[in-house]
Amino acid sequence: MSNRILLVTGASSDVGSALIKRVAGNYGIIVCHYRSSTSIIKNLQSLFGDKIVPLQADFADEKSTAGFIQAVLEGNLAPSHFVHLSSSSVNVKFAKTDWVDFEREIGITFRSAVMCCQAFVPLMAKVKYGKVVLMLSSQMVWEPYKPYSTAYTCVKHALLGLVKSLSAEYMSKGVVINGVSPSMIDTKFLLVPDIVKEANIQASPIKRLLTVDDVAPAFEFLLSAGADTITGQNIAVTAGC
Repeated sequence: MSNRILLVTGASSDVGSALIKRVAGNYGIIVCHYRSSTSIIKNLQSLFGDKIVPLQADFADEKSTAGFIQAVLEGNLAPSHFVHLSSSSVNVKFAKTDWVDFEREIGITFRSAVMCCQAFVPLMAKVKYGKVVLMLSSQMVWEPYKPYSTAYTCVKHALLGLVKSLSAEYMSKGVVINGVSPSMIDTKFLLVPDIVKEANIQASPIKRLLTVDDVAPAFEFLLSAGADTITGQNIAVTAGC
């Protein structure tokens, strides 16, 4: 068993659970961030026992995010590998999107990623090894853009900038940083208007939404030794659209 530590934010998501099940054997400890949903975390604990270390935080709250990072560091849980899945999609028309929606999306998705990277990436660099994978979106690669997702799309572009800039800064220090950009994933947490879901289905060559089993392998590969020399990349998982 490896003594490496994996940290997954948004571990209580369907993608987070699927990924952890695929890679659990590669880690000694898996730190599982969640906000309020505990059923998936409990299921992971039943499968993998004490290897699963749950830590609660509301990333919409900066103090809660800082407390989460402090708990990781004080618990000697600084990760070798960090996967950031946390997101809060706002799927409404721009005219009905207010600045509060942007602030919430920024906090949950982008600020939390920045704060975690500031805390963990320099520690990875000190030991000349680390991997970071951020969940982006097909909005990074799909044209024309999908409507009704302005706040979400803006923040995902910010995450892409984080991938590109951090990879340039740390590529010579043994830390690789990449993104995965899937099209819409069919999960129980998917809360979008039917018109948006149908538009995504019709735009897809496979005429369906992706499943977690379509997406998790991309994260699994980027965490593997086979991806040790891949950095600054945005891997599209879109069935070709």
